[in-house]
Amino acid sequence: MSTDKKIIRLSGAPSARQQEFLLAQTKYVAYGGARGGGKSWALRRKCILLALRYGGIRILLLRRTLAELHENHVLQLMAELQGLAKYKSDERALLFPNGSRIRLGYCDGEGDLAQYQGQEYDVICIDEATQFTELQFRCLCACMRGGSPRHPKRFYLSCNPGGPGHAWVKRLFIDRSFTADECPGDYTFIPARVYDNDFLMKNNPDYLRQLECLPEDLKRAWLCGEWDVFAGQFFSEFRRGVHAVRPFEIPQGWLRYYTNDYGLDMLAGLWIAVSPRGEAFVYRELYRSGLIASEAARLILANEAPGEQIAVRLAPPDLWGRAKDSGKSIIEIFGENGLSFVRAESSRVAGWMALREWLRPVESDGASTARLRIFEPCANLLRTLPMLQYDRRQVNDAATEPHEPTHAPDALRYWAVSRPLCPAPQSEYTHFGPPPADGGTSLHEYLVGQWE
Repeated sequence: MSTDKKIIRLSGAPSARQQEFLLAQTKYVAYGGARGGGKSWALRRKCILLALRYGGIRILLLRRTLAELHENHVLQLMAELQGLAKYKSDERALLFPNGSRIRLGYCDGEGDLAQYQGQEYDVICIDEATQFTELQFRCLCACMRGGSPRHPKRFYLSCNPGGPGHAWVKRLFIDRSFTADECPGDYTFIPARVYDNDFLMKNNPDYLRQLECLPEDLKRAWLCGEWDVFAGQFFSEFRRGVHAVRPFEIPQGWLRYYTNDYGLDMLAGLWIAVSPRGEAFVYRELYRSGLIASEAARLILANEAPGEQIAVRLAPPDLWGRAKDSGKSIIEIFGENGLSFVRAESSRVAGWMALREWLRPVESDGASTARLRIFEPCANLLRTLPMLQYDRRQVNDAATEPHEPTHAPDALRYWAVSRPLCPAPQSEYTHFGPPPADGGTSLHEYLVGQWE
């Protein structure tokens, strides 16, 4: 086959976003967001360019299932590379004359990871990464260790909001919330929407209309590429553009709450201020694991400003239970360290319903707002609140697994269910004293007593 024909087969101008993806050189590059952005094409083209550029490079291109792999990549690559590379069906691989190799694989479940154990690749690509679990991703990362120093070591991903891998993809590439062993400079996210795909917009305009006719949550995820909404999301009311606000100085006259979800696995504490108009703002958060109760109490107080007046501190009922070894409850230990709590209501369904009312977007002066908003530095609450999913067995409850995202929302739920959704009476500001010393009175009884 002539060189001209080879060039024709590889021709095709990428969109501006696709070109940005093709030129990215960080260790981990994710491309996508909305559907129709030309993600699969960009991944295939990147694999081809790398295989032609670096002789002997080893590349792995994955989809979740074998059927998806065949339909989305095997057929297309065989057509594109006819005469340029030889397809070996028994190995499911494309072999290039310069020694480069593109293996086409799948990983339907964590049991499929065994086929990649001990394998070495210079470059790994995952198409539709949110369909993969974080364990699958981490295990595949361990395979990115090709022996040649001349070859780049890169991991490319395409992604849409939703799916079992939504949380880890969002954490790394959207929220950019990294652990101590993750280098922020290694991660690049390139957003793309259907509007960026000139070829699709020109040749299949009906696809855009199909996306525009989707239910609201799917349209926000698949057409607009919003990562704070996805199928199965418990709080579809949540909108980062509505609920996240820049910090401001809380006025002295506003009532302040502290609400607490505590366990050795995580201390999630939220400070909430309520204006005389009944608007609530989460203005500070504490999110720390591995603390015993006395350490947690000291850290809570250390995060408060000198002289800051907290009218009510809320904690769930289970913290009143006495430990068998010490005979003391967590609440008693908090009290010994200078903190007094009111027992919050524990009803999960009632709590979530109350929180929905606070989060519900409303129109005000032509703009969307909500009764409850969250300061932008409260990153863990903003991250985990939209991650909650429906419990499959209880339609009105949120799932408790995965567990990590539940801590901060639970703390917020204790506050929402324990405080009526109404503007606070002025007496609540002028006559509010310290919480009861024994911490045994319910919040409702305590507030009524103060108002009287």
